[in-house]
Amino acid sequence: MANFLDSIGYNGWVLPALLLIPLVGTLVIMLLPSRESRESGGVETPAARSVALGLFVLEFLISLGLWWSFNPSDTGWQAAIDMPWIPTWGVRFTLGIDGIALMMVLLTTFIMPLAVLGSWTSIRTKVRGYYGLLLILTSGMIGVFLARDLFLFYVMWEVMLIPMYFIIGIWGGDRKLYAAIKFVLYTMVGSLLMIVAIIYLYIRNHDATGVWSFDYDTLLKVVLSPKEQLYCFGAFALAFCIKVPLFPFHTWLPDAHVEAPTAGSVVLASVMLKFGTYGLLRYAIPFFPDAFVRCAPLLNTLAVIGIIYGSLVAFAQKDVKKLIAYSSVAHLGFVVLGLGMWNVKAVDGAMLINLSHGIATGGLFLCIGVIYERRHTRKIDEFGGLATIMPRYFGVFMVMTLASVGLPGTSGFVGEFLTLLGSFDAYKGFAKLGVLFPHPKALT
Repeated sequence: MANFLDSIGYNGWVLPALLLIPLVGTLVIMLLPSRESRESGGVETPAARSVALGLFVLEFLISLGLWWSFNPSDTGWQAAIDMPWIPTWGVRFTLGIDGIALMMVLLTTFIMPLAVLGSWTSIRTKVRGYYGLLLILTSGMIGVFLARDLFLFYVMWEVMLIPMYFIIGIWGGDRKLYAAIKFVLYTMVGSLLMIVAIIYLYIRNHDATGVWSFDYDTLLKVVLSPKEQLYCFGAFALAFCIKVPLFPFHTWLPDAHVEAPTAGSVVLASVMLKFGTYGLLRYAIPFFPDAFVRCAPLLNTLAVIGIIYGSLVAFAQKDVKKLIAYSSVAHLGFVVLGLGMWNVKAVDGAMLINLSHGIATGGLFLCIGVIYERRHTRKIDEFGGLATIMPRYFGVFMVMTLASVGLPGTSGFVGEFLTLLGSFDAYKGFAKLGVLFPHPKALT
């Protein structure tokens, strides 16, 4: 044990623990006896939700230690662990964080306890399976942010896909199977192209060095021709743009949001959409910089179209969940626009929008879940008078709405302002179009 701890280094236990705790928790929950409690209103296995909440709170507290131990002046991977996994293929179990991954991990561990609370009374059947899937989903999501081996990254990318499919397909609304299948098909198309590009990098690295490796830092050094870069960038970018979702790859999102249970919508908006923008920043842009320069105008054009289109379609919605879903298309368009401009202001703004959108939009879906559970409707015209009968709820809902709109003084404003400022520095035409529709919910 001492030798193992020495090999992983100080704080090296934290990252594996963040992956293992949800998986162990899933086993614990599945071993709970299946029963119903009269005190809980007939909810099957009420202990499952308490165990899940305790595990997610523990996960969050452990992840907070990374914040206090993180050294901003260190440009390398921190709290890292590197162990052999499949030596024959050169696959290693390599984890690590930098500033970007740290914030994404903290966002994930912060949101998951809230997702459990949002499902506290609404999930009344197959409770063990529901919370078990949430735990597996968490392990996959955190693994995507921590992975420093592209094979491990791809495994985690697929791991998080399966639980969300079942969460939507089993506990979703009337069109749950349609939404779940559409979600999987869209994501799988991009995933298949991405694994082809990963294997191509893997082979090209072996041709150049004689070493089989999926290591992030190793593959980052692979020299590709402009044509090779363009094809590989296209494969990676398509997978990530579908996940963003960037126009015109967004059509799976409204259906998934509307049909998913409250916790599914929260996790989807707060965390899973961020994998697209995170993937562009972490993989597609640094691996294929020349291709990115050539494709940046196209990305920026699609981002601006998404901002305008998402805002106008959100304006036309009568279902509040669809309104928030289409507003996410516009908000994430700002993130892609910031990355496409590729200057300090724009990229910093894009990352701030990522975090702000995760908290504000996740909070909005939680608020809508509260009303839907009581009134069984999502029609905006039936929500009048909430401030009178639910003043505290109205206060929380208003704060989340203003943050999403980007009111000065809220987190949403800072990110969008920096993104637009950086866009004006790089390309005024795109920025002027983006300014016309910066706040989709303001139109409503």
